[in-house]
Amino acid sequence: MLKLIMITLSTMTEPILIDGLFYFQKGYNRYMKTIYLGGGCFWCTEAVFHSLKGVVEVVPGYMGGTVLNPSYEQICTGTTGHAEVIKVSFDEQVITLDDILDVFFATHDPTTPNRQGNDVGTQYRSIIFYTDHDQAKDLGDSARDPHAVLSPIHTAIARKQATLPEGKFVVTQIAAASEFYSAESYHQRYYQQHRNAPYCQLVIDPKIEKLQQQFPEKLA
Repeated sequence: MLKLIMITLSTMTEPILIDGLFYFQKGYNRYMKTIYLGGGCFWCTEAVFHSLKGVVEVVPGYMGGTVLNPSYEQICTGTTGHAEVIKVSFDEQVITLDDILDVFFATHDPTTPNRQGNDVGTQYRSIIFYTDHDQAKDLGDSARDPHAVLSPIHTAIARKQATLPEGKFVVTQIAAASEFYSAESYHQRYYQQHRNAPYCQLVIDPKIEKLQQQFPEKLA
């Protein structure tokens, strides 16, 4: 039987398993959750999620590829297999995963494979990387069992699909989280530091305005 032991380790942010024992940082918050979201350029998604109450950390980076420690230049070739994503760490006592996913689907276009506006390439695909099975695992076969319970991710996709016109479909991919590589420092907080840049004004500002209109109660 595994035992729970409380210890203080300043570098530990989540429980880890060592020699059959779980170790927790003192003050560990079991309500802190993480999910990785890819919805086009991470400058956009980072700016959106930094605006939400309950979101503790947003880190742009790369996930889902085959090259170790990829650079932004490598990602842009479309040959590494990575997607531009953001790591979203949130307190589910303040904001739920359902809220996170609804904002995600409202602020990017999940119907265009490998494209968001003029940003084209596999690195811009719509994708969700889950960090635990509860985020993505359905309870029962929804095609056969009327009492089946869809996972939060599949439920959010269904909500978005219900709002789309006939002939349009959500193409968002779902995968288990893999190795995450933080993006270079000049990508961090890009929108906050370059508000007057043309890309920020033409592409990111409209997303922020949409967020403010549709989710005013979720704003920090």
